[in-house]
Amino acid sequence: MRLARRLLLLCPLLVAACGGDEPVRRDFPPLRYDYLTPLRLNVANVELGPPPPPGPLDDINPAPPAQALLQMARDRVLPGGATGRAVFVIDQALVTRVPDGLEGTLAVHLDVLTSEGTRAGFAEARVSRRAVGIGRDLRGALYDMTRQMMDDMNVEFEFQVRRSLRDWLQEATTAPPPAPVEQQPLPGPGT
Repeated sequence: MRLARRLLLLCPLLVAACGGDEPVRRDFPPLRYDYLTPLRLNVANVELGPPPPPGPLDDINPAPPAQALLQMARDRVLPGGATGRAVFVIDQALVTRVPDGLEGTLAVHLDVLTSEGTRAGFAEARVSRRAVGIGRDLRGALYDMTRQMMDDMNVEFEFQVRRSLRDWLQEATTAPPPAPVEQQPLPGPGT
């Protein structure tokens, strides 16, 4: 009986020592990328390849990496041409537990195909990240890890598309070009 009483007295101390007073987040806004510069390609349509199989932590991750990558493609990779197509493929989208935290890798490629289906160009992007000391809020740590990797991926993906597919990229303009200047004869002096 005395041992049980002592354990009851020690439990709150053990919970506090293990990070028990750390708040657990419950609000995880959806990850969107439509506020970033669109990558408009000179193709008639953009297709999304099938997502990879779910990772071991996707069921508890508020923003599974494959879903975030598909959202990035929907928000940023846009068609702007009359022929051909682009295919966005997720090669890897994985966050796993490691002994001291989390480890994640994202890898994608974007193929540009002619109207005949011939590969005319491609871009590849890969990012990875490691988080240590994640505490007891695993869902929050997974969300943060995915968000940070997606921030890295947006930078790397845009860089690779601009570098490797520059001939297929259409620069976005915010305003239409100015109208041509019209000529009008001026009256002569004294008329």
